[in-house]
Amino acid sequence: MVYGALDIGGTKIAGALVDEDGHLVARAQRATPARRPAEELAAAVTAVQDELAAHPAWADLSCFGIASAGPVDAAAGTVSPVNIPAWRGFPLVELVRTHPAVPAGVRPVLVGDAVAMTAAEHWLGAARGVANALCMVVSTGVGGGLVLDGRVHGGRTGNAGHIGHITVDLDGPRCPCGAPGCVETYASGTAIAAHALALGWTAPSGVRP
Repeated sequence: MVYGALDIGGTKIAGALVDEDGHLVARAQRATPARRPAEELAAAVTAVQDELAAHPAWADLSCFGIASAGPVDAAAGTVSPVNIPAWRGFPLVELVRTHPAVPAGVRPVLVGDAVAMTAAEHWLGAARGVANALCMVVSTGVGGGLVLDGRVHGGRTGNAGHIGHITVDLDGPRCPCGAPGCVETYASGTAIAAHALALGWTAPSGVRP
């Protein structure tokens, strides 16, 4: 049995095949054309699937999970990532499901990327065996996911625990999501680097801020 996985982020689209023990079997990646039209983004997703489908282990594919920058709508199968402007209500699950190599009985499951990270940590990582946890990721944005009563809790839409878009300063700068003073506007890796540069910090030679 092999699990398929797809991760949609602001800088890269990554895919993988994983066995029942969580071992990586195959991996594929493309850069995210985040500022390009929706069709180019979709083509990058399909290219990752094409590469995975060419691996012999694909024949044992039993299920497929999709993690995406949010917000996502797990019930509708759509995504509207703040950092990918061309995708608003984009039917990502349908795109992945209708790839010609996806077996007829496999219906991809969509959650927010931080919820997927939380599921991984609860399965094999830092939250393994824990009944209740808040897992956080700080990268281009700030995300979070919840484990409640021993189970990952994605919520009705698949975004539960996504603390990056909680307002912490009503007079703060406007976040791309539309709200003022979100956690993400202050604490993401991107925001921290921008703040440091504004204060006069200079990145070492060869290091991108």
